[in-house]
Amino acid sequence: EGMNARPALAASALALVAALSLTGCSAIDDLVHKQATSTFDDAGAFRDDAEVDADWVPDDATAITVRTSTVEKAKDAVILLTSQTDTLPGDCVETSRTSAPSWTLDDAPSAYEADDVFVCGDWSVIPAEDGWYGWTPNSDDEKAAAAE
Repeated sequence: EGMNARPALAASALALVAALSLTGCSAIDDLVHKQATSTFDDAGAFRDDAEVDADWVPDDATAITVRTSTVEKAKDAVILLTSQTDTLPGDCVETSRTSAPSWTLDDAPSAYEADDVFVCGDWSVIPAEDGWYGWTPNSDDEKAAAAE
């Protein structure tokens, strides 16, 4: 009887792999990497439907990609967007970077190459090629420096 369990277990594993490959990358990200990725055409759609609050997102933002954690109560998120706005809101303060995002996004700049960040509340934001790249949570050091 114990011998029959092994083929059934192998078949179950193969069925799971097949199901994952059929459901696409986002399902695999959700299950394996505990992250979900959403895209928004513009700032209005982002403000209406995004699961994160990011007051720093410029009004002219387009092609907004958001990656969030699927772990309950986790606040980790990254946002990459296109924008012609070259300054962030006045409550964003430039300081030395001491944090980095939990994930990367294709076409996002490397946070590790940035010496400085704009601290916008719980978000750290750096310029991207065609806009801005931000992540949360940021570090206590960044928040304290921004509060000075």
